[in-house]
Amino acid sequence: MSVKEVLTRLVDKANDSPDKIKNINEVFQFEINGQQVGTFQVKVNDDKVEVVEGTPYEAACVFALSDEHFISLAEGKLNPAMAVMTGKVKIKGDMSKALKLQNLLK
Repeated sequence: MSVKEVLTRLVDKANDSPDKIKNINEVFQFEINGQQVGTFQVKVNDDKVEVVEGTPYEAACVFALSDEHFISLAEGKLNPAMAVMTGKVKIKGDMSKALKLQNLLK
């Protein structure tokens, strides 16, 4: 499965359960490296989530990780806290806003 497919699936799931994203108005950016290189932004606004390629918005926090680790996180196979502590995921920006992303991954 591709990174874009995983993001699209997560966005669709979040939009189907707007109670999980209520009161979140942030842009999360993913800088993906590995075999599937790219930059994606997930914008949560007004109880709606969208994903875009590139950097059209100002991101509250930026996650840098490999495509393999991203897919593992999204599938629940990699613990987010351990991924950050072991350097598999690097976060730039507001850490408190980064924690809000867990609602989208559940």
